[in-house]
Amino acid sequence: MASETATEAPSAATEKQGSHKLERKWTFWFDNQSKPKQGAAWGTSLRKVYTFDTVEEFWCLYDQIFKPSKLPVNADFHLFKAGIEPKWEDPECANGGKWAVSSSRKPLLDTIWLETLMALIGEQFDEADEICGVVASVRQRQDKIALWTKNASNEAAQMSIGRKWKEVIDVTDKITYSFHDDSRRERGVKSRYNV
Repeated sequence: MASETATEAPSAATEKQGSHKLERKWTFWFDNQSKPKQGAAWGTSLRKVYTFDTVEEFWCLYDQIFKPSKLPVNADFHLFKAGIEPKWEDPECANGGKWAVSSSRKPLLDTIWLETLMALIGEQFDEADEICGVVASVRQRQDKIALWTKNASNEAAQMSIGRKWKEVIDVTDKITYSFHDDSRRERGVKSRYNV
């Protein structure tokens, strides 16, 4: 009888053991620059939302958080590996770059976002250690999703990531990769790689 009761009402520790642990921890971040304060430095509105490490936590969060299409103009939503801030200055991102895809259709933005999140937390990339995270940027003219990586000069790794991401998000248009160093120096940055 005692064993039946234990099966019917599992303890919190048993429930945690029954959860599906991810390979690594991930953190959601939010940055709303739609109403920037005069003279405020970039990143001052960047806020850590939540760090998770199970499939169950991810879906609970995903169901409760706004989708990118519902964010205000000039807002950014990020999912980065825990311990990495979504900033060029973060040591993990400093020598990196990003693959980018643009969308003028809100439903497509949400689909690309979800497919990318699932591929990241599900460790679908052969070069997963090279990936820092992903950013959804809502803008007036065209929204963008960017997959940030660690080592921009590692062309083989970047091309592998770009090809896999393009397959994951199922786009036929060309996607481009730019170095963070180039973006820091000039506004109209040319792409270094494309697939």
